[in-house]
Amino acid sequence: MNLIIQRFAVAALATVVISGCKSTLDNSWLTDTSSVAEPETSAEQPVAEQQNSPETFDAVPELALGTEFNSGDTADEPLPPKDLWQRIRQKLEFKAPDNPRLRAQRNWYVSHPEYLNRVGKRSEPFLHLIVEEIEKRDLPMDLVLLPIVESAFDPFAYSHGSASGVWQFIPGTARYYGLDINWWYDGRRDVYAATHAALDYLEDLYDYFDGNWLHALAAYNSGQGRVGAAIRKNKRAGKSTDFWSLDLPRETRAYVPKLLALSDILANAETYGIVWYPIENQPKLNVVEVPAQIDLAKAAEMADLPLDTLHTYNAAYNRWSTAPEGPHRLLLPEHNAKLFLEAIENSDPKQWLSWKRHQVRSGESLLTIAKKYHSSVDVIQQANDISSHVIRAGEHLLIPVATAELSDYSLSKGQRLQSTQQRKRDGKKIDYIVQTGDTLWDISRTYQVGTRELAKWNGMAPGDFLRPGQKLVIWQEGKQPERRQVGLIRTVIYQVRNGDSLARIANKFNVSIRDIEQWNDISRNRYLQPGQRLTLKVDVTNVSG
Repeated sequence: MNLIIQRFAVAALATVVISGCKSTLDNSWLTDTSSVAEPETSAEQPVAEQQNSPETFDAVPELALGTEFNSGDTADEPLPPKDLWQRIRQKLEFKAPDNPRLRAQRNWYVSHPEYLNRVGKRSEPFLHLIVEEIEKRDLPMDLVLLPIVESAFDPFAYSHGSASGVWQFIPGTARYYGLDINWWYDGRRDVYAATHAALDYLEDLYDYFDGNWLHALAAYNSGQGRVGAAIRKNKRAGKSTDFWSLDLPRETRAYVPKLLALSDILANAETYGIVWYPIENQPKLNVVEVPAQIDLAKAAEMADLPLDTLHTYNAAYNRWSTAPEGPHRLLLPEHNAKLFLEAIENSDPKQWLSWKRHQVRSGESLLTIAKKYHSSVDVIQQANDISSHVIRAGEHLLIPVATAELSDYSLSKGQRLQSTQQRKRDGKKIDYIVQTGDTLWDISRTYQVGTRELAKWNGMAPGDFLRPGQKLVIWQEGKQPERRQVGLIRTVIYQVRNGDSLARIANKFNVSIRDIEQWNDISRNRYLQPGQRLTLKVDVTNVSG
């Protein structure tokens, strides 16, 4: 049986001198502070953690010094460090310039040691895997910290722009770098595959920007084209083209300083009083390649592992089994991997899926049958060796089905969203169906709730777009009415001024953008023109100054 198991190698000696690393081609940018931009006071953390992030920053608080890292044996040939953070620490390359944007990010992290402890604990299963791949490619070890900035090391993280996984790939880039995204499997959430793709992407960006890691990192966040355009703009204006001088989106201006701040905090942990969550310098997960499709509940049983734990390590699988055409790769702890391999070797692949014999009824199609059994048309066609969509009443089909209750899997994005929306919260629950033109901002004002809270209740980021027909849940405290109480309503003719937008006008008159669109038969997709007249129906007792 073609069964492969891969164990990541134990760490190389800690004192090995790194030579020929790509980052040595041009290191002048690492300490360049000749053109420092104005402080960036925004420090929005990844979606999974953004509720912990302040809008402004204070000075670094006085904290008790943390325990020193274990430096290993002091013999002539020292052993590799026992702690994985120490191994990482010894190979950090990026420097932290004295820049206000970087200081702001560092202050936030140092002021929130519980956040670093939380993401450190979350990284434990995957960190060694990523370290090994970075070392193999001879890349700066600082890159291992990038998933903290991107996703807080949450494999299920999903943010604006449809970015997903610990490396936060958007669909187009993911597919370009070989990550499949389909009904069964989303490679962006496969930590093993996504790590290889992310490092490929970062290497390409590094080469494109002539060996400048800060430009490459900025492009990873906001796109190669945008960073390239900012560089060309500064060149034409005779300005410096270092990262700190570029006109980039606010998120990107904070993104690179976050990584540099984390690297600095790890390199100088004792100085900042930070004790990183201890992680043993040993592989936590083995990579097991299974030769055929397997039910995940069956795999968990064979590995003697709880199903939810198996899914945490293998978050890419959207359904109850691996994809029919693969991959069938599983990440498993060493002990569980051995048990799993023994069970696989002593079983028949036909036992790895459960089957149901279905008699076709009048009016049924392959699509309706697939939906009934939470499967796909392709799978049913393959299982029954049929190439067309034509089926006849009375014939029988073999259907692969889940061995456990689907509620036990909690795998697909839809199931996770449903769980998020059904979570009990304070107040009264309101189900809302999105109408054409709706935005989270409009809905939040209508129901007098915060935009961030509304997004969180529905597994979204505050900047995400809405789809007509999409279902949202809204939680209102107490017996507050679902819509704003209004006082004296008057029709007002408003003349658009320079700089006006629908959002600004809606905010001034305490109405929604959608209402303005309906009253004036206009669309928010078209720009307002100075002098344009708008009809507004305004509660004149509740208008801002």
